[in-house]
Amino acid sequence: MKKFRKVLDGLTTSSPGATIGSPSCGSAAGTPTAAPTPKEIDVQETLVSENFQISKTVRHGFPYQPTTLAFDPVQKILAIGSRTGGIRILGRPGVDCYCQHESGAAVLQLQFLINEGALVTACADDTLHLWNLRQRRPAVLHSLKFNRERITFCHLPFQSKWLYVGTERGNTHIVNIESFILSGYVIMWNKAIELSTKTHPGPVVHLSDSPKDEGKLLIGFESGTVVQWDLRGKKADFRIYYDEAIHSVSWHHEGKQFMCSHSDGSLTLWNLRNTTKPFQITFPHGKIQKDGRKESCKPILKVEYKTSRNSEPFIIFSGGLSYDKAGRRPTLTIMHGKAITVLEMDHPIVEFMVLCETPYNNEVQEPYAVVVLLEKDFIVVDLTQSNFPIFENPYPMDIHESPVTCTAYFADCPPNIIPILYSIGAKHKKTGYSQKEWPISGGTWTLGSQTYPEIIITGHADGSIKFWDATAITLQMLYKLKTSKVFEKPKAGEGRAAELVEEDPYAIQMVSWCPQSRIFCVVGISAHIILYRFSKYEANTQIVSLEVRLQCETEDVISPSETENNPCFSEPSSNSPQHQHQHQQYSTSPGTGTPDGIKDSIPCLRVKDRAVRIPPGYQAELVVQLLWVDGEPPQQITSLDINSAYGLLAFGNCNGLAVVDYLQKTILLCMSTLDLYGAADPYQRLTRSPRRNRQSTSGKFCMRGLSNFYSDSKKRIRTSYQSLTELSDNQQSTDMERSKSPTSDHVNGHCTSPTSQPCSAGKPRIPMGPDGPRLTRRGPGRPPFRKAQSAACMEISLPVSHTEESRENSFSRSRSSSVSSIDRETKEAVTTLQFGESYCRKTDALPTPCLWVGTSLGVVLLIPMSIPTEEEERMEEPVTIGPSGAVLMLKGSVLHFAFLDCMGAVVLSPYEVWRDLSAPEDPDRPRKRKLVNFSPSSSQEACGDGHLVVVCSERQAKVLLMPSQACLFVHNITESSFVLRADVVSVCNSVCLACFCANGHVMTLSLPSLRPLLDVNYLPLTDMRIARTFCFANGGQALYLSSPTEIQRITYSQEMCDNLQEMLGELFTPIETPEAQNRGFLKGFFGGNAQSFDREELFGEAAAGKASRSLAQHIPGQAGVEGMKAAASGVVGDLARARIALDERGQRLGELEERTALMMTSAETFSKHAHELMLKCKDKKWYQF
Repeated sequence: MKKFRKVLDGLTTSSPGATIGSPSCGSAAGTPTAAPTPKEIDVQETLVSENFQISKTVRHGFPYQPTTLAFDPVQKILAIGSRTGGIRILGRPGVDCYCQHESGAAVLQLQFLINEGALVTACADDTLHLWNLRQRRPAVLHSLKFNRERITFCHLPFQSKWLYVGTERGNTHIVNIESFILSGYVIMWNKAIELSTKTHPGPVVHLSDSPKDEGKLLIGFESGTVVQWDLRGKKADFRIYYDEAIHSVSWHHEGKQFMCSHSDGSLTLWNLRNTTKPFQITFPHGKIQKDGRKESCKPILKVEYKTSRNSEPFIIFSGGLSYDKAGRRPTLTIMHGKAITVLEMDHPIVEFMVLCETPYNNEVQEPYAVVVLLEKDFIVVDLTQSNFPIFENPYPMDIHESPVTCTAYFADCPPNIIPILYSIGAKHKKTGYSQKEWPISGGTWTLGSQTYPEIIITGHADGSIKFWDATAITLQMLYKLKTSKVFEKPKAGEGRAAELVEEDPYAIQMVSWCPQSRIFCVVGISAHIILYRFSKYEANTQIVSLEVRLQCETEDVISPSETENNPCFSEPSSNSPQHQHQHQQYSTSPGTGTPDGIKDSIPCLRVKDRAVRIPPGYQAELVVQLLWVDGEPPQQITSLDINSAYGLLAFGNCNGLAVVDYLQKTILLCMSTLDLYGAADPYQRLTRSPRRNRQSTSGKFCMRGLSNFYSDSKKRIRTSYQSLTELSDNQQSTDMERSKSPTSDHVNGHCTSPTSQPCSAGKPRIPMGPDGPRLTRRGPGRPPFRKAQSAACMEISLPVSHTEESRENSFSRSRSSSVSSIDRETKEAVTTLQFGESYCRKTDALPTPCLWVGTSLGVVLLIPMSIPTEEEERMEEPVTIGPSGAVLMLKGSVLHFAFLDCMGAVVLSPYEVWRDLSAPEDPDRPRKRKLVNFSPSSSQEACGDGHLVVVCSERQAKVLLMPSQACLFVHNITESSFVLRADVVSVCNSVCLACFCANGHVMTLSLPSLRPLLDVNYLPLTDMRIARTFCFANGGQALYLSSPTEIQRITYSQEMCDNLQEMLGELFTPIETPEAQNRGFLKGFFGGNAQSFDREELFGEAAAGKASRSLAQHIPGQAGVEGMKAAASGVVGDLARARIALDERGQRLGELEERTALMMTSAETFSKHAHELMLKCKDKKWYQF
């Protein structure tokens, strides 16, 4: 300890790095010479590189751009394929697996090997893949690439190892599933149709074996031709030619009839006794018009014909509506006897599948549910009830109900918060669901041993907030909050919200949540903040509204040189009346010209000005809105922090900073960023010569509206705040042309703005005395800055293609970090805020409440606060606050602050223990504020005074020692890219700094020494959706929005990677295959037994020969050997597999014994008849025959 104290004493006297406000402070690229080496810091760092490994854990949400689905009726698991090559395999809740084809080709069709633990996928690159599902993470065992033909349809009969593959040329090939090699047996299209046919029948759209005889294969061609092919005789049994194109075919289970759906909206029923014409033609939705003709109808894309023992058969199909009914929603029609039920869907139907009790196609099907895959939803309909209710979906398929605009991830939450949120949310659940259990119930999943409460919060474009229980890699909806209920619904032609954001004025931009105090804060895209408190009781209250004028005035044109000579430094009084607008007070500054038609000092949205009934849950207490100024909209809020112990809320944008006392409902501070510096401004802000075609600025987080979440239209969008990005001249010119507005001027290709206007929060601006802000006007002959709006805050209209292009450029180019560059943007955004107990000055002996402010120019400001400690005083006495703290410097925009004690442990910000303000008063137990304070001085008696501060910017990280403000460690994180997200997180009972860069790298650095521990190029193609939604959490976890509908969770902890197998669900469970129904003696004896058909004899190499090598290429799977080993040993266990094998062997022996007995009886009967015939004929002469 003495040694450590000496180090601290030495640091406090270090000369260059300890000067408050000195431009040289912290600007060195390496470790300061006066700072101690890492060995002298008495912090036992336990983290090493071996503690880190990055891996995907689980993907939640609806599969993006789905294409097909399949169901295993024995295992009861379901698979969904997507256009991007992904597969989602779903079972009971908790069994949710995501696989991805390396090629990224769209999945055209899926086929389960029923009850075998395997899945065949057919992709758009004409490749077949065999996936092994007998391991927790499925892997490809074999692949078969077709070279000369395109795959259009596949069919795998139950308990068969031969897969039928139809192609675009009309041919049908046969693949051995075990070896994944083509058979020499091919059904050529010209052999299937009659020789007299002059036209090509088209691609194969259907393949199925006859339920009556597996040796008969029904082939459907697109043109309307249907052929039943005798596999043994290698000839066609019959051919059907129909005028309308065929989309699908479905058999009756007896094998005597089948039904086809056609492109004219008709269904045809064919009887095998007479195939010259259809047995029945129906137009389910086609009415007869007055002239006697049928209405023209849309195609019926799929039909399923399913029989039931106790009722009429079900005929279920999609499409077929008449064309004249414009605006009708997509439908699924269920025909059951004479009853026709039409189910309207919210989205187009991709595919549907009827779930039946039996896997055998020659038995009564007994359908019990229909799985309907829509473009943006997934529903299951209960067929066992007459009103066909849907099942309640246990999977989180509605994440994208409204586009996700922001995310937050909280690991290791207080254990009681999840049950409370669930109990509140359960009261608002929809009703009317089927009472039966969810039918997709396969697989097994158990709660892992290492679980802790986790919550994910998603903000959406419609202003809604969703809380999700993310414990143990599951995701379940807990509670939904609608922030739009705080505001009046805008009437037509009223308000300015439509000018700010066309469609989504309530879209959520960021959230801040304190789980301990249950205070929740929301930032919306219309420059509004809503503060919520949690209550278990209903409330009837009026929401308080504060309005803040955080906008640079139009007439305040100043010279930058005057800023140096007469620095504008203010420390406003905390209770000055000019700093706030109370509810519904709109006023105009007298000094501003307000022409007719230009509204001034109004917010974008109108808060409800009456008492409203608020249900239990999160209840709005305060709304803070930024105001329009002279017809210009307020800039979006770029940073937010809230502290329940202090009762303060701080936020900033590219104009400045504001601090609100939400207990007293007053505005404490509202200043431009430059005014916060006072005399300690580290920049020499100079005018720039009017050169054109210089580098433009580009948005860092680019809140390019919500166009990244809507992919189909142009949207008016606004960027949130800007960092310094160097682009090429061509890129600059296109960006500038795109972002021009009538109110903007450009200097050197930049949008420039005044640098030091105080941003008044008040009503009329009142000239202030020495204690208030002073406005410095320009002197005669001084070149003024011309008024302009920041390019980062401008309303611009961008096609999505341009957005993608500029996004890639802005992510790949380097950023300027020179503090003296004349190309610096003078408008400086507040990028991060953090309340905490710290030392604002070097001379401070004890830590006091502080606000740490980070800006887009890499500046760190400390703002001290004086907060009354007693509860009564806190509600009455003013909080004093003033920007008189230190100034530090980093490269790039500041992203994150964190506090450590001298032992290296995280020092949390103080918080207030939750209390229910809406609960009935109890005189015996008055509700008093209970604060929990993590002061650095109280948490380290052994280490003496002082604490460490971790500051991370886009380019570098620094560890500072307080109160000396000396830089102990510095690390340049990246030179070629920039950091998008940085957090100090706990991993393996220690802490580290986790960073996510724009080039896709995920990095971790040790604390406090900033040693690199992990650097993985995880997401090489980063887009803005990932950039805006990526967030770290404790326990070595992170998440991001991998698509507009899916959340991908990852881990960077080796410990969690090791435990991942235990946490994931089993897809395959050993289940005995259900026995086929007894078909009777006569059917079995007279050749109707499907088991007598030996495909091996027909398709094997011995009989059919080898297929052409150029036709298809076999590719062994990378995980083939490993997958087989895992399937043999790790998934269900050797004993279980041996038991199943013995059971199957015993079953086969039993069947063999029955057949032997049947043959013996048959032989005896034959012998008896032969003997009788011999006795009858033995005495006859030859001429009597």
